[in-house]
Amino acid sequence: MQNKIDHFAIGCSSLAAGILEMEDKLGVTVPGGSKHTTMSTHNCVMQAGNESFFELIAIDPEAPDPGRVRWFSLDDPATQKRLNERPRALTWVVNTTDLDQVLANSPVDLGEVVDFARGDRSWRLTVPRDGSLPGSGLLPAFIEWSPGPHPSTGQQDLGVRLQAVRISHPDPARIVSQLKSLNVDHLADVSEGEAGLAFALKSPRGSVLLD
Repeated sequence: MQNKIDHFAIGCSSLAAGILEMEDKLGVTVPGGSKHTTMSTHNCVMQAGNESFFELIAIDPEAPDPGRVRWFSLDDPATQKRLNERPRALTWVVNTTDLDQVLANSPVDLGEVVDFARGDRSWRLTVPRDGSLPGSGLLPAFIEWSPGPHPSTGQQDLGVRLQAVRISHPDPARIVSQLKSLNVDHLADVSEGEAGLAFALKSPRGSVLLD
């Protein structure tokens, strides 16, 4: 089983707000992406190096009610309040070659596996039924793609690179233990402090930390 960072998500109250914030912080305009009809969300995406991508995600105001709770805690009033203040680091997603094994070995509930498809590509993603984030976003979601090139290879490269996923928690040993059980402890830096998630990026504006 091989696990690597697939993408990381920055939530925003609207894509327009997220685009403006990233123009200011990163010095790039994140290109428009696609709509997620199952979740009534939409995104903007760009390459982030090492076959991974950067995602801005927001509720799609033009989409109908999805008939279920949206992913990434986007329906949570507390999340919405935070995103109304500014775009926030929501979660990170790990690309795995054996999603079923990940679920079998997980020490925490990662949620159900939801199937998605677009064009000739499909993917399976862990999504908690209540729309929450495992470990409040500190633990990753997991994705397994159908065979083919990684989607990032078709996205624009604007010079933004993910340097590190940074996690802080009052009990870092517990987080490290959970990450090890998921076989992803090598993918994030964990330190002691107030619980939080951040992405260290290299960008045209230099080194930037998005939290």
